[in-house]
Amino acid sequence: MRAAVLALAVSLLGSCERNQAEGSGQVADDNTQREQARFDAERRPDKVVEALGIGPGSRVADVGAGSGLLTVHLARAVKPDGKVVATDIDGAVLDLLNARLKAAGLANLVERRVVGADTPGLEAGQYDAILLAEVDHYFKEPAEWLKTASEALKPNGRLVISNRIHHRTKSMAAAKKAGLELQTESTPVPTHFIAVYVVPKGTR
Repeated sequence: MRAAVLALAVSLLGSCERNQAEGSGQVADDNTQREQARFDAERRPDKVVEALGIGPGSRVADVGAGSGLLTVHLARAVKPDGKVVATDIDGAVLDLLNARLKAAGLANLVERRVVGADTPGLEAGQYDAILLAEVDHYFKEPAEWLKTASEALKPNGRLVISNRIHHRTKSMAAAKKAGLELQTESTPVPTHFIAVYVVPKGTR
């Protein structure tokens, strides 16, 4: 009798633990979805994708990708046969990015890459677009970084910087010093600007 009661207790405990684990997973998914929805409403990632000029088959670098709030939109834009290289200095945060991409069914389109703080870590002449979202103000030598990164662009490729308005003046000065040519600038939301740059023809 005691054995039967013990078996029942173990079964109920296991069921309870499974339900708690499943519930925790659901909460995590719900939190991720709310975080993404809030980000999308506040930052207008559709405008970032539009500025990048990417589409199916494009190859794009997402510099300082973090947990992937923008990366998911880039991956959707380049599918089914494009590629996003998502870089960050922190491998742990790229694990969070991978979880987000898996949940969205986009992980196969994204390569995660840990890079140094002051090196782009991108192959020369391979990218249709490079995105820097809220990262260029961290570089010790932003003009030098941007100049090096621009070498990874294909002919007619774009380097797009999106950052908070108070970083705008320094950001644009660094891009000019790097020899980049401003194509367009916009302010899709009051807090952030988007600047689109190209390498001037005949400079490389």
